[in-house]
Amino acid sequence: MTTGTSTAGDVTRRGPGRPRDEELDRQIVAATLALIDAEEDVTVARVVARSGVSRAALYRRWPSLTTLIAAALDVGRTVPPELPDDGDLRATVYAAMFGGPTSVTAVGYPEARFRQRIRLVMSDRALQKAYWTSHVALRRAPLERALRSGVERGVLRADLDVAACFDAMAGAAYYQVVVRGDRFDDAATQARLRAAFDVVWRGMEA
Repeated sequence: MTTGTSTAGDVTRRGPGRPRDEELDRQIVAATLALIDAEEDVTVARVVARSGVSRAALYRRWPSLTTLIAAALDVGRTVPPELPDDGDLRATVYAAMFGGPTSVTAVGYPEARFRQRIRLVMSDRALQKAYWTSHVALRRAPLERALRSGVERGVLRADLDVAACFDAMAGAAYYQVVVRGDRFDDAATQARLRAAFDVVWRGMEA
């Protein structure tokens, strides 16, 4: 982990014992997220100072500063539920990708934090990989399983590359926000996403 001079002592005691491990985890992640939102460099010393958790406790829970930052960046996001394997697969997939706050491409937190996330992961490949493995890959799994179910049902092509199809659909959304600089909820953005989805889906159909 990044080194620095500790500015905080041991964890503040509450009653006859230390706070539960879950509470310490929350303190550490919240302190890290506060640094990210303030656009400050995340270092061990700063996390210790903000969280009130000892350096030793921090190292026990987060042996890598990279994985800690990845966890903080994902606060406010959840893994989508499993998609139904019957009904209109096209409508189901579109809703899961672009249909609201629980969709795969939904930011799930303020735009400023989203932009901070993009800045951090693009400037640190190790963080980018850690964030992908521990969080992003998990969120896309339910939709990929739904696409594989569509292949098994004969709705989608037998030779479909499910991961590549997901990348194509999600990539269209990220292009709007990251490259074009448009808002995800703008009508023009939604129209482009619908058009891109239609093109990809036609190539996926059996």
